[in-house]
Amino acid sequence: MTTTKILATRAGVAERAVENRHLRRVWGLPGTALGATGWPVDWPARVHVRFSYWWQAHLLDCFLDAQLRSPTDARLGVIRRLVRGIRVRNLVGWTNEYYDDIAWLGLALQRAARAGVAKPKAVAAIARRLRAGWTDDAGGGIWWRRDDDFKNVPANGPAAIFFARLAAAGGDRADLDRARSTVDWLEERLLDRGTGLFWDGLHVHPDGSVREVETTVYTYCQGVVLGACVELGDDYADRAAAVIAAVDDSLAADGVLRGHGGGDGGLFGGILARYLALAALRLDRPEAVRAAEIVHRSAEAVWANRVTVLGEPLFGPEWTERAERPAAGRAERDLSVQLGGWMALEAAASLERNGIMPSSRG
Repeated sequence: MTTTKILATRAGVAERAVENRHLRRVWGLPGTALGATGWPVDWPARVHVRFSYWWQAHLLDCFLDAQLRSPTDARLGVIRRLVRGIRVRNLVGWTNEYYDDIAWLGLALQRAARAGVAKPKAVAAIARRLRAGWTDDAGGGIWWRRDDDFKNVPANGPAAIFFARLAAAGGDRADLDRARSTVDWLEERLLDRGTGLFWDGLHVHPDGSVREVETTVYTYCQGVVLGACVELGDDYADRAAAVIAAVDDSLAADGVLRGHGGGDGGLFGGILARYLALAALRLDRPEAVRAAEIVHRSAEAVWANRVTVLGEPLFGPEWTERAERPAAGRAERDLSVQLGGWMALEAAASLERNGIMPSSRG
C-alpha cells in the first residue's frame, strides 16, 4: 500500500466513523440528515434540540472533502440530505443572526455547487446578509452577530474567503473589493505585530470607536485569514506566508497544531489545517513547505493518538495526547472534536493526492 493510499484510507475511516455515529434524520423526515452533536447519542441530540448551525456547515465541508478524495453517488446523496437537513432544521431560511455562522455555511454551499448540489438562492441570501453586515464602526469590518458591539476574525475571515470566491466565479467585482477591504481591516485592527498572529476581535462603542480589543489567540482565526490571503492571490501572498510562519513559530508543538478543547473549540485546529493545506497547494512561497509539514504532522498525531471504540476511531481534542473513551463531560463526545480530526486527515490526504509528501525529518 502506498503512502497516498494510507492517508486516503485514514480519512475514509474517519468519515465512516462520523457518519455511523452522528448522522441522523431531522425529525424522521426522509431526504434529510444532520450530525448529532454528541456521541453516544442521547435523546436531545437524536432529535437535534441543539442545532449547532456552524458545526453542520463543517460537517458538510468534510463530506465535500471526502467527495473530492473518492467521488461516489452515495456520498453525493449524503451531501444532498445534509443541505436539506440544515435548511429544514434552521426553520426560518438559510441565515441566522450570526454572521460567522452564515459565512461558514456559504463557503460549504459554494463548494457543494461545484460538486453538483447547487443552491444559488441560498448563496445569494447569505451574500446579501454578509454585505449588509459591514459598517464603518471601528473603521470597517463585519459584525459577529446582528445588533451586537463585537467585530471579530471568525466572522470577517470566512466572509472574505466567501466574497473572494464569489468574485472568482464570475460574480460582482465589488465582492473582490469587499474581500480585500476585509483582510486589510483585519490586519490594521487585529494583527499582533509582535507575534504575527491575529487576535480574536474588538468591541465597539455606540459612537463607532473601539472600546476594547479581545487579545485571545485562536488557531482558526489564523486559518481564515490565511485562506482569505490565498484566495486573493499574489498581492496577498507575502501576508499568507507571514501567517504560516507565525503559526509554525507559536501555535504548533513539533509541527502539531495545539487544541482548544471541546465544544466549538474542537473545530479550531481542523479549520487551520484545511487552510494550511490550501496554502501548501497554491502559495508560491517557501512557507508553503512549512504549511504542508504542519498539516502532515498534525494529521499523523491525530491518527497516532486515536482510540478505537466499537471498531472505529475516535479522536481527542488535543492531538499530541491520547484520546479517551467518550463519557459525560469529555470533549471526545463532541461532533466538533471528531470533525476537527477528520478535517486534518482530509487535509493531509489532499496534499498526498497532489504529490506533496510528508518529509522524513524526525
